[in-house]
Amino acid sequence: MILRDTLLAILRDPLLPPTPAPEVQRELAARLPLRPRFATVLTGVRRCGKSTLQAQVMRRQADVRAGSLRRDAAGVAALYCNFEDTRLFGIAPDDFPTLLSLVDDLAPGRRPIFLDEVQAVAGWERLVRALVDSGRPVCVTGSNASLLRREVGARLTGRHLSFEVFPFSYREFLAATAAEPGAPSFGAYLDAGGFPAFVRDRDDLVLQELLRDIVERDVAARHRLRETRHLMNLALFLLANTGQPFSLQRLTKRLAVPTVPQTSRYIEFLTDAYLLFAVPRFSTSVGQRVVAPARYYAIDNGLRRAVATQLQPDVGHRLENAVALHLRRRGASCFYAMERDLWECDFVTDDEAIQVAAELTPANVRRELRGVVEASRLGSRRRARIVTLDQADRLREDGVSVEVTPAWRWMAGSTS
Repeated sequence: MILRDTLLAILRDPLLPPTPAPEVQRELAARLPLRPRFATVLTGVRRCGKSTLQAQVMRRQADVRAGSLRRDAAGVAALYCNFEDTRLFGIAPDDFPTLLSLVDDLAPGRRPIFLDEVQAVAGWERLVRALVDSGRPVCVTGSNASLLRREVGARLTGRHLSFEVFPFSYREFLAATAAEPGAPSFGAYLDAGGFPAFVRDRDDLVLQELLRDIVERDVAARHRLRETRHLMNLALFLLANTGQPFSLQRLTKRLAVPTVPQTSRYIEFLTDAYLLFAVPRFSTSVGQRVVAPARYYAIDNGLRRAVATQLQPDVGHRLENAVALHLRRRGASCFYAMERDLWECDFVTDDEAIQVAAELTPANVRRELRGVVEASRLGSRRRARIVTLDQADRLREDGVSVEVTPAWRWMAGSTS
């Protein structure tokens, strides 16, 4: 139990996230809703900028200036609490009534409440539900997908809006580096990725330590794994081989993991920690979609480069990973499609078939065109697009118009 005076001191003097320099205004901040009687839930990989994003929303909603909460005669304009603050170590559901009482005293009415890294506190969803039931808008952040889905689903069904937060997009990378859209800056983005701390300091140790934190703190500690060798080997292998379909049986044998179910659990843990995400194979049959091997992509190209060294240049794989991230950032339902030994297409969404090719050449153009054209005809008609590093064109194949688009132009927003 934490003393009331201690909780009061923490709420009056919260551990606010440091303001990065230069601070990049996150694109998601402008469209995040804060609604009375609703919880806005921000999830994403460790160190991707969730707390900074939350602070930007807080400044917008609660008029926070110069890194401190502006107070008025009625109290604070908004209330913030970081549950990774060491002063809150040991906080438990028994402390929630005291905390709620202090919230009413310090932020009367329906003033917004911001809770950071809620997964650090057991039973946090009860606290959020009590705040929501009181009519307040609540904004929370967290770093574990299944934990948040399970607990939010149990306590806040129909009373929450969830948003996934990513490392910097290409446009945010441009803002962070004061660069212009174009092939040179996009090449730098493919190399650096978008983790804010790395973009600022350009130190690979930042990314290597981040991977260890994700594996050891967000996965091993949370799931009480005593041995992490197989888990780390699996993470490194999938990061090094993004975009390649692997069955669970093949991964288990290749990495000498004791059992297939163990491999399956480890992949689930890594995706829940937002290190990786899966793109399943397109099929009109749900059963076939589940059985077919998925392709896995990294949450960040810079992280992938820093921890999974490639012996050969892999610009094509980095480009494909960047496209996968861009589609996920847009919230697109995404699949890959193929017909064995005949054709394949990297991404199929509800309205587009997208092939990724670093460069179209006489040697590969027919193969790339066939894949995207065939995929554009799956189910309903889709637009056909080939994303390249720096080529633009419009081609026609078998009666289908195919737009060839430079990735930098597409991701900078000048092409739909």
